Amino acid sequence: MQPWMKSRQWLVTGGLFLLVLATIVGSFLTRDTGADSAQPSRGRRPPVVDEKPLLTARAMAKLAAGDELRYSYQVLRVADHEVDLAFAGALRDAANHPAPPTPQSKELYARLSKAQAMLKADQDKVDQLKKQVASASGVRHDDLQDELDLTQAQMELDQDEVDDARGDLIRSGADVFSRVQRQFNRHEASEHEAAQASSAPSAAPINYQAGHLLGQLTAWKALRDKISQLQPAREDATQAGAELTRNHDLLQQQMNGGAASQAPAQPNPADAGSAAAGANRAAVTSLRRQADDQKSLSDLNKRIQDEQELETAYGNWIALVQSHQRAALHGMMQSALWILLIVLAVYLTDRFIDRRLADNSAERTRLHTLRIILRFAVQAVGVMLILLVVFGIPQQMPTILGFAGAGLTVALKDFIVAFVGWFVLMGKNGIRVGDWVEINGVAGEVIEINLLRTVLLETGNWTDTGHPTGRKVSFVNSYAIEGHFFNFTTSGQWLWDEIQILVPPEKDPYQLVDAIQNTVAAETEANTRSASEEWQRASSRYRVRSVSAAPAVTLRPTAGGVEVHVRYITRAHERHAMRGRVYQAVVRLLHSRGVEEKATSANR
Repeated sequence: MQPWMKSRQWLVTGGLFLLVLATIVGSFLTRDTGADSAQPSRGRRPPVVDEKPLLTARAMAKLAAGDELRYSYQVLRVADHEVDLAFAGALRDAANHPAPPTPQSKELYARLSKAQAMLKADQDKVDQLKKQVASASGVRHDDLQDELDLTQAQMELDQDEVDDARGDLIRSGADVFSRVQRQFNRHEASEHEAAQASSAPSAAPINYQAGHLLGQLTAWKALRDKISQLQPAREDATQAGAELTRNHDLLQQQMNGGAASQAPAQPNPADAGSAAAGANRAAVTSLRRQADDQKSLSDLNKRIQDEQELETAYGNWIALVQSHQRAALHGMMQSALWILLIVLAVYLTDRFIDRRLADNSAERTRLHTLRIILRFAVQAVGVMLILLVVFGIPQQMPTILGFAGAGLTVALKDFIVAFVGWFVLMGKNGIRVGDWVEINGVAGEVIEINLLRTVLLETGNWTDTGHPTGRKVSFVNSYAIEGHFFNFTTSGQWLWDEIQILVPPEKDPYQLVDAIQNTVAAETEANTRSASEEWQRASSRYRVRSVSAAPAVTLRPTAGGVEVHVRYITRAHERHAMRGRVYQAVVRLLHSRGVEEKATSANR
């Protein structure tokens, strides 16, 4: 291999490796961690009210199925109540404790107040013009209508200015109340959408009681993933409850300290008249603030109870899922036990087969083959049982059985055809043990017909010796359907035999042929008559022309003279005897013909 080719291969390999590495890094960087969606985006102001309990409850509710739904409903209800209390407290706190003014916020408030004043003036003018237009007529009506249209257009511009000023104020963070109100409006809209989507189907139930190992393992992993998602939700509820408890204690301390610092002082008689009004106003403001703080304290208590209830609900939910997970694990242990028992049973059965079918010097080959077959069958059954334990019984059993039946039909085609062929062979036009037949070019005597095979004792050609060769030939019975066979055993067991006679070239073959045909006809006259009668009876049933059983002679010229082939009918069991008599008659004929020729030559 050339050096440049090696370098090219290394470059290609290195490039593919770098691409694979880059793909792995990209997949890792673009993975969905699930935690980023809960974090506020960079550059955005975090919400005033933390809606995480409700968002978490909605996310967890999507995981509920079956008997877990009651916990999901409880979690959603408690989380929604806790967030509503948080919004109420935030709105009250924003109204009672506005943000301290800054030069920027003062300017924004002044702009908003000016815009609102202009909008109020435009609104009053529009109302006044509408009354005047209603009472005016003629040219005065048209002038007032034009002025009304102009004022309404100006009012729309002032309304846009108010909206823009309010948006700038909210974006600056000075108007906390408006921010909370807008977030609350979004919360109410999402609640409406959630109520509409509540009719959607819940998550698919996890079959932790599956009857096979694969389903149990899948259920165990799914339940483990569910626990891993529920556990952080429970921890968040615990942390939120602790945070609310600290806020409650801090507010309680502030209220106790404020009450102590607001102890009434001894009034100065000189200033009693002038300070009475101010004291009353301060007392009213203090009482209102104490009432609001007390309301906030009460809401904090309720929110703490909601978080504790959330923690308990998540804990109960996790306990239920863990019980399902234990049930799936128990099923996995049982499936593993069944697999071990099947393996043990297969192993012990193999040992039993080896012991019972130990090698015997007389039948070593047959026993070895039988042992292999039995062990394979036992192991195949064991593998099938293990697959059933692992994957379970297929759901589409009729379809699977149909495909399996079609596959077995194709695979066992020869076996099925051979089995059906046995019925054909056992029929009226079949064969029997002892018949002389020819199957696929092999001739012999039938010695066995079983369900799948036919066994012949092979013999020579019918026109030759016809003696057994000593070999047994076995045929699958499918030949009875897919092929053909010849049965030479009829009711009389008739068959055609043939002899050959060589006539020298110096002799006239025609006179000799006539003499030979007459001689053979005389020797086989009885067989010819009997065969003709039997064939006539057999052929008349099928309305076909009967075949002649008379001897037939054919001539074949050769280099050494003319071969005379004489075919004649005979019974199968007396074929050799008939052939001997025919040969003797022909020899006598030839001998007498030779004597006559010599006598004629001597007389001449």
